[in-house]
Amino acid sequence: MSKLKIKRGDNVIVTTGKKELKGKTGEVIEVIKKEGRDPRVIVAGLNIVKKHVKPSASNPQGGITEKEASIHISNIALVDKDGKAIKIGFKIEGDKKVRINKKTGETL
Repeated sequence: MSKLKIKRGDNVIVTTGKKELKGKTGEVIEVIKKEGRDPRVIVAGLNIVKKHVKPSASNPQGGITEKEASIHISNIALVDKDGKAIKIGFKIEGDKKVRINKKTGETL
């Protein structure tokens, strides 16, 4: 599996997809990588879905809960401090591999 350019804690913008999501920004909560499947990310406060929950010992009431659903990694981009989407590259500095902004060359 290849190295992903998006990590947990990054601020990202949704570039394509649902009309109500496009252009919104948020912080990556989780990156989901599974063998044989495309990588997906969960972004805080975006792609909220309603889930019907059966009553259980921990949740005796049950009911409908809201939670964030995953978004395909190709539909998001990292956000610069200006709020614009940027492309990410890699560079070797010393003995470490660091992420860089391809346009400005700054390390992230």
